Amino acid sequence: MMNKEPEIRVALLQHYNEASLVLNGDYLLPGGRVIKGRHYVYADQDNVLLVDASENEIARGGEIILSAAVDSCFTLTDVKIGIDFHWQRTQEQTFRGNIMLLADDSLSFRLLNEIPLEDYLASVISSEMSAEAPLEFLKAQAIVARSWLAAMLKKKTLPRQASGIRNEDEFLVWQDVNDHEGFDVCADDHCQRYQGITRIISDNVQEAIHQTRGHFLVYDNDICDARYHKSCGGQTDIYSTAWEDRNYDYLNNISDDLRQHSAVRSEGDAERWLAGRPGAYCNTTDGELLKKILPAFDQETPDFYRWQVAYEREEIEEIIGKKSGIDFGELKDLVPLERGPSGRIFRLKIEGSKKTMIVGKELEIRRWLSPSHLLSSAFIVEKIKESDNTVKSFILKGGGWGHGVGLCQIGAAVMASKGFKAEEILAHYFTGAQIKKIY
Repeated sequence: MMNKEPEIRVALLQHYNEASLVLNGDYLLPGGRVIKGRHYVYADQDNVLLVDASENEIARGGEIILSAAVDSCFTLTDVKIGIDFHWQRTQEQTFRGNIMLLADDSLSFRLLNEIPLEDYLASVISSEMSAEAPLEFLKAQAIVARSWLAAMLKKKTLPRQASGIRNEDEFLVWQDVNDHEGFDVCADDHCQRYQGITRIISDNVQEAIHQTRGHFLVYDNDICDARYHKSCGGQTDIYSTAWEDRNYDYLNNISDDLRQHSAVRSEGDAERWLAGRPGAYCNTTDGELLKKILPAFDQETPDFYRWQVAYEREEIEEIIGKKSGIDFGELKDLVPLERGPSGRIFRLKIEGSKKTMIVGKELEIRRWLSPSHLLSSAFIVEKIKESDNTVKSFILKGGGWGHGVGLCQIGAAVMASKGFKAEEILAHYFTGAQIKKIY
């Protein structure tokens, strides 16, 4: 277990061949030269090339390190966020800390940001949710994000494990922490949103970091692999629906309410559960509250608790073919085989005239059935048929936003708005976990 604040490496840009970089203050090259102002970065024959605004060469090599002076920061333009999700866009973002430019190959490079964990978290908690959210929610989010990062760093020191099953009949995969080589975390939804100091616009963020500095969720003397998502849809799920086949006692199926809802155990349960709108903290349509707790681009998704997507058969055939690389022929059916207790499907059978195959886990299902990603894999399938009994269209009726494991961010923010303290919020979502100050 760590006993001091670590420095972490965050990948801000990956597989870029050029980028614009503005150094707001002094940055030091290894040879002692100080530079500032606008610069450009290019991939150049297995090297990274750094030039100034007049295209004069400043540095070239497989690795270029720029060390930040006190109070210096840097700005990147055209940073992609929400990659492959329906909220994907580009932003201008400003960051503190050092810069590492690393050549990938002759065609691309990576730009990493080296920064102390607590400075990193100040951006994360105000990128994941609004910096204007209630203080007690921001404190809870800070502890969860800090814990997840520490648990992930520990996992990266362990031998790489297989991250799925891939054969002719089944494609069951999940994201593995070791998918990121050469850095600790990425800056997007794959890990944790990290959108720079431009997102830190309230004193609440700094206060949340200050009050929780060095605090972690701990269970049996281990830092918790504390997961979180936008909206559970009424009840949370268990770890194995989204990742490897193991579970944690502190990541139980719990109701997002003081009332207890029955776990989904059958297709009949799923139909009843997703057809209704049971009481839950994340079941809110309070627009003013959502403006306070969600970033602006997340407010563009108002129907997150219960939602519906309709596809003509030919349309979803094309999507599945493009996402999977497999020609299923005429799509006959989508059959849920296994669900988690929140109703999220983690094994789905796709039946076509040319091919039948099982896909999972939850994220891969969401990816295959949408041009971007479905909000969640908690859905029931309704087929509309032609007079000759062929399928005309598919309607997916779903609930929740994200994988559903651990902290429900909207539910937690609503709890904070109702007066719950961070400790009570974390106790609600993480069964039996304790808060411990480690550094």
